[in-house]
Amino acid sequence: MSSYRQILYQIVFRTKHSHKTLKKECREELFKYIHGILKNKKCHLYRINGMEEHIHILSDLHPSIALADFARDIKTASSIWLKQSGLFPDFIGWAGGYAALTYSNWDKDKLIDYVKNQQEHHKTETFEMEYRRLLEEHGIVVDERYFLR
Repeated sequence: MSSYRQILYQIVFRTKHSHKTLKKECREELFKYIHGILKNKKCHLYRINGMEEHIHILSDLHPSIALADFARDIKTASSIWLKQSGLFPDFIGWAGGYAALTYSNWDKDKLIDYVKNQQEHHKTETFEMEYRRLLEEHGIVVDERYFLR
């Protein structure tokens, strides 16, 4: 008997203190590196993009991987790469925590466009506004004591 799955996540995390250290001209290299991490974990990357202080990863999650391990492994490996690559000299690390939001496969094309158009989207909405909106849209109560700290 075969097993089937469709586990679609949008994962969002930011740089430590939301410092704008992910330079646009080098971000594609970071995205390629993260794509390699996902391939090694047998996860399909639908889209990755971001801004100077945060990234969005739209990916399927292989059932053999726990979400917390997935996020930790991406952040740990990419942090080491970011510091060693020399492309992001001001990067000091990722902030603790992340958002992992689940979606229906019906939403996939809309989400791919959303992640693809981050630069355009952030002309009218700050990262803090976007992050709060995404959490609230998913019914997540924001604890102000910890929000973006």
